[in-house]
Amino acid sequence: MAAIQPQLNYLYDSRENRRFQRVPVTLFGRYMLESRREYPCQTVEMSPGDMTLFAPVKAQIGEKVVVYLDEIGRFAGVAMRQTDVGFALSMNLPPMKRDKLADQLTWFANRHAFNLPEDRRHERITPLMQRTLVRLPDGQEIIAKIKDISLSGVGIETEARPYLGAKVIIGTTPAVVVRHFEGGIGAEFEKPFHPGDIDESTRL
Repeated sequence: MAAIQPQLNYLYDSRENRRFQRVPVTLFGRYMLESRREYPCQTVEMSPGDMTLFAPVKAQIGEKVVVYLDEIGRFAGVAMRQTDVGFALSMNLPPMKRDKLADQLTWFANRHAFNLPEDRRHERITPLMQRTLVRLPDGQEIIAKIKDISLSGVGIETEARPYLGAKVIIGTTPAVVVRHFEGGIGAEFEKPFHPGDIDESTRL
């Protein structure tokens, strides 16, 4: 079988002031704007010089942003453009941190080629008590079914489609809608649970 070639080379240009090719990668975390407000986020693509985020509240162009990604740590940057689902920021990393990030992105880019399992930020379980009450941004309350739950978020089976970034209350737990899927929504808890807090007996 032919050896799998690492993809590190395409992250770099040979010039000193190099531009980096972005790698599609899904990492979860939080970001803080200059207002000191924090929100959940998810990367869409990333390079050692910039990242594009799926984000419920867009940063203004030129605004300073701090991003903490669960798997790879803290990054500071400046918003350089807005997108339909969030914004992109540029980063000026020290050489050592930039090289480390390039190695990490190479691993993520090659993960599927090596047939490694897709990582999730936290293990998801299906609770025994699946029915819960969801309060929508307009105050409407609906009964929904919990598809799965983790320390950081929950999948809800419902016909309701609150907008991405909408703040909802699931049972008594505040959360933010971060994705839509067929038959339901995904939400990130505003304050993640601690390890050991979530099991099959958990009731939101």
